[in-house]
Amino acid sequence: MFAEMRTGSNFLETNLNAMPGVTCHGEAFNPFFIGKKDQLEFMGLTLADRVADPMALIRTMRAGTKGLAGFRYFHDHDPRVFETVLEDPLCAKIVLTRNPIESYVSWKIAQETGQWKLTNAKNLKTAQARFDQAEFESHLTALQDFQMRIMHGLQVTGQTAFYIDYDDINDLDVLNGLAKFLGLPQGLESLDNSLKKQNPEEISQKVVNADEMERALSRLDRFNLARTPNFEPRRAPMVPAFVAARKAPLLFMPIKSGPVVSVAAWLEGFGGTDSDFTQKTLRQWKKARPIHRSFTVVRHPLARAHDAFEAMILSGQYREIRNQLEKVYKVPLPAVGEGYSDLGSHRAGFLAFLKWLKLNLSGQTATRVDAHWASQAAVLHGFAQFQSPDMVLRENRLAEGLAFLASEVGHDAPAFAQPLISEKLGQIYDADLEEAAREAYTRDYIAFGFRDWPKS
Repeated sequence: MFAEMRTGSNFLETNLNAMPGVTCHGEAFNPFFIGKKDQLEFMGLTLADRVADPMALIRTMRAGTKGLAGFRYFHDHDPRVFETVLEDPLCAKIVLTRNPIESYVSWKIAQETGQWKLTNAKNLKTAQARFDQAEFESHLTALQDFQMRIMHGLQVTGQTAFYIDYDDINDLDVLNGLAKFLGLPQGLESLDNSLKKQNPEEISQKVVNADEMERALSRLDRFNLARTPNFEPRRAPMVPAFVAARKAPLLFMPIKSGPVVSVAAWLEGFGGTDSDFTQKTLRQWKKARPIHRSFTVVRHPLARAHDAFEAMILSGQYREIRNQLEKVYKVPLPAVGEGYSDLGSHRAGFLAFLKWLKLNLSGQTATRVDAHWASQAAVLHGFAQFQSPDMVLRENRLAEGLAFLASEVGHDAPAFAQPLISEKLGQIYDADLEEAAREAYTRDYIAFGFRDWPKS
């Protein structure tokens, strides 16, 4: 079952399991547990076993299940499983969808209350969510990208799936149609209603800033929100993060874990900045400025990985990934926010992180490739789905590059403060760290011609 959080997948799984000859084993490939929350062992396999060989779990489920064995798969589950399952014509696919704004608000409420399933209405916890425009657009982009990957995979392999919407999972006839799709001899006589709907109010009553949400959603093409997965258009990644100078025709396309703050501060010198674009508003911005320049900045892979390591892992920003690094990959990490007690420990932890990055970027882990450490070549490829930047600047020559850009559009360049690189990287740097970075980011070293870090 291809689904997402807060799309009704628990309810659909419960009713699938009520059909004779079907067993759905939950979120079998969730990066942090197997099947259900906090379960780290399943059918004799540990989480570490599954991380080492995800196909072993599929084989075990098939062998140990009477009838059809299945599981729920979300866009951020183990990516190694996706292609294998999608390409297998003997594997039936169910695609469960829900209006993205409804699933987003439901997810925000569940975060507030800590209640992800409800079996007894007396135990209902209520809360109102706060709509966050940037967060929602990121949520929407991830959902649409996942649906496009499913659709494309089904098309190129000549398969079809059973598409079912959240609003239809309470329809007994539809679920019995699903039973026929699965080739089952019989369906359901009645629905299993042990799970209760948690937030039945209309969506405007579920958020504290309904007016702000309505204004934000009016910027989006409503047909993109309502289309079935088969017709959802591809959306250019990261467009809302682009930053434009207000009084100069300059557009910055940032790469995370790069000198984003410094470049944005430089653009502020042109009368301030604008961001939060959609494809439509960005095209309008370009049309209003016939002479414009777009640019991005690449950072040395070693320095960028170290920035991501400190900002996202050591700080505890990505707590779940941090826990997996410690428990599954044995990366030595200090307590959250405390830092290492000495440089030797810091170097050892960062080296282990670089070795994990090699696995992660090669698709050999169950963890997502996050934008903070994805290869810069891949990020630029993503930009190209909308438009490639006019210029790719390098951090070590950034002042010169920005001055040239300003002159290109007929403006004097504001003062630029060169971004600071962590002092610790200079203190721990050695050939082993450089080699580990080269192995993890071979694509970037080749694509951009990076030399060893102190020289680039």
